[in-house]
Amino acid sequence: MSVALRTLYPEIEPYASGHLDVGDDHMVHWERAGTPGAKPAVFLHGGPGGTISPNHRRLFDPALYDVLLFDQRGCGKSTPHAEIEANTTWHLVADIERLREMVGADRWLVFGGSWGSTLALAYAESHPERISELVLRGIYTLTKAELDWYYQFGVSEMFPDKWERFVAPIPPAERHEMMRAYHRRLTSEDRETRLAAAKAWSLWEGETITLLPEPATSSRFEEEEYAHAFARIENHFFVNAGWLKEGQLLRDAHKLHGIPGVVVHGRYDMPCPAKYAWQLHKAWPEAEFHLIEGAGHAYSEPGILDRLIRATDKFAGKAV
Repeated sequence: MSVALRTLYPEIEPYASGHLDVGDDHMVHWERAGTPGAKPAVFLHGGPGGTISPNHRRLFDPALYDVLLFDQRGCGKSTPHAEIEANTTWHLVADIERLREMVGADRWLVFGGSWGSTLALAYAESHPERISELVLRGIYTLTKAELDWYYQFGVSEMFPDKWERFVAPIPPAERHEMMRAYHRRLTSEDRETRLAAAKAWSLWEGETITLLPEPATSSRFEEEEYAHAFARIENHFFVNAGWLKEGQLLRDAHKLHGIPGVVVHGRYDMPCPAKYAWQLHKAWPEAEFHLIEGAGHAYSEPGILDRLIRATDKFAGKAV
């Protein structure tokens, strides 16, 4: 007998929200949803440069979880908007610890997808004693090969029409280093130059993250303010390789030993090749591993969403 796919929990409003001064002139927007005092969890959004959304709250049973969600530095409602100064992986790892201390959780479940999986791994490998469980989706270990696959040669072969639009703003003489060519434009003093580059960079991602076209998913990447922060911050992180040593996250996966986890990855994930999720599975075999057939990258794809909600249900003690 077939089992119905799990879907998002009903919409809920945050029961608290605010901004935390994390230093360096950055104010991080946070919100808490669910039941105060229930199982603590933190949600790490993607990008870098993305933002939290109401649907992210709905990945957790509100009766069983007390979830903190936050916009990372420069993103969403955090200020200053689209700021790349004092904004690195290790600043964000420190921010997660500040937020944990703010909510008073000794340990918490960490949920991260795409760039959020990168950040979750960096945080968990730095503070394994603070992790009760890990739920990871769309594994990205931020190696040079992964970056080149998406921004230089690889996905370009799968989406030649969309790639043509992505390279269009860059003169042929600069196309051998697409990330750096975009970096020059995304850090330009001229706002119009930055915005034009931001829209092209963001649309490339928005149109390649789902197995089939999903206008509702890709349209957000065309919004001017969202695209500006998303592209500037993501590009800033990627030209700096996330301030990680090459292969660091997989090499240090032994630090996850003893942490219960679930890893979910779409078979046809374009931004994040399944090879790296498989390598994490080999390095951390005690975690459940689910390679989802007929799925791309986005958490909203049915097979991926089903496994993510089964994971949060499981770690809350519900029958799955």
